[in-house]
Amino acid sequence: MRTVVSPFRAALFAGAAATSLMLPGLAHAADAAAPAEGAAASDAPATTEEITVFARRDAESLQNVPLTITAISANTLTKYNVTKPADIVSRIPTLNVQVGGSGAGAQISLRGVGSSNISAAFDSAVAIDFDGVQVSTSRLLQAGFADPAQIDVLKGPQSLYFGKSASAGVIQIRTADPTKTWQYGGSASYEFEEKGYLVSGYVSGPLTDTLGIRVAGQYNDVKEYVKINPTTPAKLRNRGLTDFVGRVTLQWEPSSDFTANLKATYTRNTNDGAIGTADISCGKNGRADEVVLFSFLGPNAIAIPSNADCKPLDKYVTTSDPSPALVGRFPDGSGAAGGRYPGHPFGQTDVFFTRLKMDAKLGENLKLVSTTGYLNLKALDFDSYSYLGVGPAFRPSGAPLVLAALGPFSAPALAAVNAPGSPQGVGGSDPVNKTAQFTQELRLVSSYDGPINFQLGAFYESRVIKFDTSQQAFNASLLFPDPVTGNTFDYFKKHRTKTNTYSLFGSATYDITDKLELTGGVRYTKEDKVNTIEIPYMHTFLSTVFGFVPSGFKTPPIKFNDSNWSPEVTLRYKVNPDFNVYAAFKTGYKSGGIDNSALPSSNLANFLIPDRFQAAANGLIFKSETSKGGEIGFKSQLANRTITFNATAYYYVFNNLQVQNFNATTIQFVTTNAGQLSTKGIDVDFSWRPPVDGLRLFGSLAYTNAKFTRDFFTGTGPDGVLGTADDPNIRGRRAARAPEFAGNIAFDYTAPLSDALELGLSGNVAYSGKYYTRQENFTDYQQPAYATIDASISVGAPDGKWRLALVGNNITDKIFVNTSGGRPFLAGPTNGLPIGDDEVFTINRGRQIFIQGSFKF
Repeated sequence: MRTVVSPFRAALFAGAAATSLMLPGLAHAADAAAPAEGAAASDAPATTEEITVFARRDAESLQNVPLTITAISANTLTKYNVTKPADIVSRIPTLNVQVGGSGAGAQISLRGVGSSNISAAFDSAVAIDFDGVQVSTSRLLQAGFADPAQIDVLKGPQSLYFGKSASAGVIQIRTADPTKTWQYGGSASYEFEEKGYLVSGYVSGPLTDTLGIRVAGQYNDVKEYVKINPTTPAKLRNRGLTDFVGRVTLQWEPSSDFTANLKATYTRNTNDGAIGTADISCGKNGRADEVVLFSFLGPNAIAIPSNADCKPLDKYVTTSDPSPALVGRFPDGSGAAGGRYPGHPFGQTDVFFTRLKMDAKLGENLKLVSTTGYLNLKALDFDSYSYLGVGPAFRPSGAPLVLAALGPFSAPALAAVNAPGSPQGVGGSDPVNKTAQFTQELRLVSSYDGPINFQLGAFYESRVIKFDTSQQAFNASLLFPDPVTGNTFDYFKKHRTKTNTYSLFGSATYDITDKLELTGGVRYTKEDKVNTIEIPYMHTFLSTVFGFVPSGFKTPPIKFNDSNWSPEVTLRYKVNPDFNVYAAFKTGYKSGGIDNSALPSSNLANFLIPDRFQAAANGLIFKSETSKGGEIGFKSQLANRTITFNATAYYYVFNNLQVQNFNATTIQFVTTNAGQLSTKGIDVDFSWRPPVDGLRLFGSLAYTNAKFTRDFFTGTGPDGVLGTADDPNIRGRRAARAPEFAGNIAFDYTAPLSDALELGLSGNVAYSGKYYTRQENFTDYQQPAYATIDASISVGAPDGKWRLALVGNNITDKIFVNTSGGRPFLAGPTNGLPIGDDEVFTINRGRQIFIQGSFKF
């Protein structure tokens, strides 16, 4: 007979528990330990659930793996309506995720180390492992999570088991598999702040005795993902988004010696522009700076008034629609050409992903694992990267826009659409990113009874990235359209990058004693890349007056190749079944490559001059990134396994960290390698199941000290000349998005209201210390320390067959800055205007309040 708690008493208890709000559902090790072998019934652990992770590519208990992992269960994701990668940040200290942008599609950093989301040429330093396949593009994260089984975040270099692009860590996403019996489930929620709804469901079960199937789908429609400031000239008053994810999984087990698992996933994300949740900070001068074009004309430059309200944290963005003079005609073959431009910013990403995993036993003690992956992605978007602009435009000198004395810099095209209040966004682009990736991995895994076991493997990847875009870096069509084609873009550019990667890896585990285990291994990686740049169209004005390369230009192949050995050694000592200590030496590797943000100026013509070719190529090639260091830690369970306490101390050095900064005056991306970044710190997590039925407490704390420890010149100083004494050097400065302290505390409580009804209460408080939001100078904007609060209350059946919940994420509506950067087209010292210092702030989504219902049977 269960004890029934009155609703009044449950509410009082929840109020007391909320004083130590702790993260619910994190699969820390209170849920991770199996019962001690041979334990008597009276001594059975209070917690017997075991969390399985694949941190070393094979199934292991979370509590036994000698590395730092945070595992998030499907139950937690559902409970808090977590559907986007950025939503898990409050659950994992030192993790920062920003989804969006027209390049890589997402920026992920861990312990202060990450990669730019600007360039599609960059792999992420935090690898994405999706159902056992390392995916090369972060755009897979745009549509979020659907029917997940578990998400694991592995901290620190993981190159031995996950290969290149795992130099800082790994996010493993595992989706649910078919069940042995027929099961059905679904959920629906409505969100009040952004006016969005989400529906999802699955069907799973056996088709035959040996073949199972699972079909799952999810659809999300958000009407007010971004709210536009009422005074902004934009056709859409709110920018929305939709996500669809559909997946079919087949699992075939014809015998106990062979299993095949096939997953096919289709994802579509649509949105009303790639800029997303970005707004303008008015900088230290406190004014909304004009958008300034043709700044070399001094006071005769064209200035477009700003419509920024200087309130970047009010959740109303000021992103203007493009100037009509700039969207009259897209170049043939461009992404938005042929009527695909709907008259306002837009975006669409389609991803098809399939994975076949086969496990075959080769006798009693050997297993061969084959994992084949294929990804096909197409992403298209259009936005104006001046971020603002409203008519009427003017010349600071007072001269009219149309002035014969200025010759070709008279601007009749702009003058024709220059009405007061008219949209005058500039700097538009319509990038099309097409990626086709094929991977094949083979692993031979042993399970001998003796002291030595091993893994041997081989990996191959073939990847082709096509990055095409029409751009308006100069905005020549504000003067006049191209006189030959009528196009209103500066140029149409095509990048083609083909990559072949080959890896061999192996590891061995030696049980020195029954308590002491030594594991070591190494991975060899060889990577070859070939890139070409083609300019099918160039505005005649730019090619004839400024010497930009002409239409039809194409570079010879630009090649990059590299190889790397990534060793790793771990020593683990099992003090007793509930206490492990370990020490590890690790290395990481992220391949270099060829940048795809080069302007098609006269410098590009050097590729056609043999004795200048290599120097021109070196200007686009960025080096490979490597990491080296180690960690020591322990994992423990106490008080009959009701308490778990884990801690890790680490120190890693990253050499040639790949970075990309933006020069807001020259309108040029600067891709380079930082000399060295060192990151050290301590990660602590705990969980406790106190002697109160239904109550669980959780917490984590991270101390991070990530600094640039060698010279890192991030661009030009006030003189605008690279290589002079005023160039900013951020040696000794903390890395971006790396708070010194971060953590969370949470609780999860369930109580029976009757034999057929259960109450659920949960809460989470996440804290982040202050951090830099960019990495260009010591004066970069620092986000102050902040805290967010999540909470939920639910009622449902004790067996989980139905549940109704009210969920609040970030219920205090705390708005903070994830990243920042210089706003393009700022005024310089000769333009007769105050020198511009506006910044672009990318902010979080703010408060979300859901009503959610779910069922399963």
